[in-house]
Amino acid sequence: MLNRIIGLTGGIGTGKTTVSNYLADTYQLPILDADIYARDAVQPGSPILNRIIARYGSDVQFPDGTLNRKRLGEIVFPHPGERQWLEQQIHPYVRDRIKSQVNTLESPTVVLVIPLLFEANMTDLVTEIWVVHCPQEQQIQRIRERDRLSVEQTQSRLDSQLPLAEKVARADVVLDNSSTRKFLLQQVDQALARNGNKQYT
Repeated sequence: MLNRIIGLTGGIGTGKTTVSNYLADTYQLPILDADIYARDAVQPGSPILNRIIARYGSDVQFPDGTLNRKRLGEIVFPHPGERQWLEQQIHPYVRDRIKSQVNTLESPTVVLVIPLLFEANMTDLVTEIWVVHCPQEQQIQRIRERDRLSVEQTQSRLDSQLPLAEKVARADVVLDNSSTRKFLLQQVDQALARNGNKQYT
């Protein structure tokens, strides 16, 4: 019986994957990743991908039928209206998949990795919220190194999310990833050791 549903979130490039991998590997906690479901939503032939192609044209599709995420990002990130339209296609699918998967789990604790937990209004799915944060300078450096983006592309992705300070203000647990990996994971150990039975909506 589930009694603890941790919503793990933060800004792009803050270290959510490091935390979720640690929780899975060290504590064997089930991890439900919203990004995986978001990718499932746009598989070749899916209704959502078909709507995306109808709106933006074949430029957003590779010859093998898969979604060209980089090209789609170039279109939607600079334009809030287009990004909102895209999210309206994908977020309901992701929510439904998470809810159905949570219902199949027997572990007393589960981790939902939802980068847009606040933006997609999914806080009602969790009993506590963990936010991973770091200074924006570090965040920008990590994003650029990982995704090979320009300064402008990086900034447009940061601007597409709720400011990290607002996420921190709404968190039950704040994980500081401005120092070493060891320091970050020590905070994870401490947070997990706490009793997490409060319900947040």
